[in-house]
Amino acid sequence: MSATPAPRRGPLDGLLVLDITRVVAGPYCSMILADLGARVIKIEHPSDPDYVRDFPPFVGTGDDRFSAFFAQYNRRKEGITLNLKHETGRDLLKQLVARADVLVENFRPGTMERFGVGYETLRAENPRLVYAAISGFGQTGPNALKPGFDNSGQATGGLWSMNGYPDRPPVRVGTIVGDVSATLFATIGVLAAVREAERTGLGQMVDVSQQDSVLALTENAVVKYTVDGDIAGPLGNAHPFVRPYGQFPCKDGHVFFGGYNDKLWALSCRTFGAPHLLEDPEIDTMAKRFVPEVYTRRIEPVIEDWFREYTKAELEAMAGDDIPLCAVKNIREVVEDPHIAARDMIVDVEYPGGRVDMFGTPIKLSRTHAQTRGRAPRLGEHNAEVYAELLGLDADALRAMTSMGAI
Repeated sequence: MSATPAPRRGPLDGLLVLDITRVVAGPYCSMILADLGARVIKIEHPSDPDYVRDFPPFVGTGDDRFSAFFAQYNRRKEGITLNLKHETGRDLLKQLVARADVLVENFRPGTMERFGVGYETLRAENPRLVYAAISGFGQTGPNALKPGFDNSGQATGGLWSMNGYPDRPPVRVGTIVGDVSATLFATIGVLAAVREAERTGLGQMVDVSQQDSVLALTENAVVKYTVDGDIAGPLGNAHPFVRPYGQFPCKDGHVFFGGYNDKLWALSCRTFGAPHLLEDPEIDTMAKRFVPEVYTRRIEPVIEDWFREYTKAELEAMAGDDIPLCAVKNIREVVEDPHIAARDMIVDVEYPGGRVDMFGTPIKLSRTHAQTRGRAPRLGEHNAEVYAELLGLDADALRAMTSMGAI
């Protein structure tokens, strides 16, 4: 007997989302919608499911073994199986689409069309359908058919070339920012298209690429090149022009310090016992401190001297709520941070094999709160309930479709 999904509450209550996605970019998009109250049905091939079900770490053993990685991006979803390579499977999808508001997929462009269930076909079944397609390089353009992964987005969107240190080769950003940036832009696009569909009765395709999404994260790199002809490169922990604004060593690790404008610099000098620096004509304005040679020779050694004898916690206490200074924390420190707990950003979800503590949602709504503590489905866990409720199929019909490989 399958588990009953957590109650769907929130601002998207009543929205039905079909999730035909794998890995992170697509599943995370539909999970955000689920957290906000949408009913999300995750559709997987019966013999070739989302392969991150086998990604570590795991909780439980034997039949209760479950991927915590999969759980983190698929909570609060129902799970069914459906084979798009089977004619009956395709017919079932069309029937589900007729009932749905949103479909999210992250196949390579053209894949859904080869299955016979591309956007134009599904739009004919439901003109108000919002169809979100997340891919490496988008649905159009000369590179549309290239395979796309997180690293592809980081590499071709420019971010990889900007990360690292100036005297070393570029370094990949240490998390899947290509996937996650596409997730966030796709979610925004879905919500905008849903609003339009509610107003006009007409859906549309939401086309989001990892490359486009990463490019949109590159801050001033584009205008720096188009205006001045400068090509952004790795800067380590430095900002392109704001100083001081970066990482500094202290007694037990590192802190971020950003006391760069005149007000913050004055507060910092007084807090750390160096008010005389405010009268120094070489560094008494923000513009002077921004000059790289002046900063390296005059400012950086002073700050390192300020911080050397203090721990991260001591420096944060000294800075208080006035000076932008905070510890550079590892994941253990973040997970155990009382402020993170107060923000409900680590949520616990119970599984038969044990508890999974995962990140919550950054979206805090004052009235219709996000719900983040539902678990992710087993493969095909909700076949009976979903197919009976939405399509009226009984147990005999499901057994027949299972035996023929359609679900």
